[in-house]
Amino acid sequence: MHTTDATVPDVKATTPIQHKLAGRGVKPGEHYLDSGYPSAELITDALKQGIRMVTPVLLDRSAQARAAEGFDKNAFIIDWTTRQVRCPAGRTSSHWNPVKQHGKDAIVITFSVLTCRACPFQQQCTTSERGRRMLTLRPKELHENLARARAEQKTDTWKNKYAIRAGVEGTINQALDITGIRRARYRGLPKVRLQHAFSATALNVVRLDAYWTDSPQRHTRSSRLELLAYRLTA
Repeated sequence: MHTTDATVPDVKATTPIQHKLAGRGVKPGEHYLDSGYPSAELITDALKQGIRMVTPVLLDRSAQARAAEGFDKNAFIIDWTTRQVRCPAGRTSSHWNPVKQHGKDAIVITFSVLTCRACPFQQQCTTSERGRRMLTLRPKELHENLARARAEQKTDTWKNKYAIRAGVEGTINQALDITGIRRARYRGLPKVRLQHAFSATALNVVRLDAYWTDSPQRHTRSSRLELLAYRLTA
């Protein structure tokens, strides 16, 4: 159980949770998380600690990727040694600029205006008023780990593996229904953290009792709207 202030985003809790698990001797080989917890840096750091994060990552949000038209980042070939990028038309970038964006290392790639304006694929590549394509990349290790994670999550193998996390969501819903864990009964983080620890303990007892007595698990409730939709479909 890991409790933080309500203003702390999920991504800030990933590393403390993993360190806590490792400190108790239960460091996971695979850590299943929802989409609020990963980042390129966290995925890379976890791999260095022997933890593989199984979690949906944000996809490429460029205009080309969102529209599923034209050339997104995957269409470009990156040569990290020569610090150049080759576009789908076979042209190479003109500038490779390491920068800081929001406190993080990044690389801004630009192509020459003369190169892009004469390209027959310009409309598929950029809508920039300057008429040239720009790319923003993360450093090599972060970029490759993020690209690998994005590719894996599209496969059936990954989807079947991630389906195991449905059990976690069921546990969270059970905690909400039985212990009312969504509402803090006390003021101050230490007291709320203690409340959550007691709630988790109570939930463990309930689930152990159900297991030992062969009590069937409750079925997921369906709303009246869902039931009506089923009837209309039938």
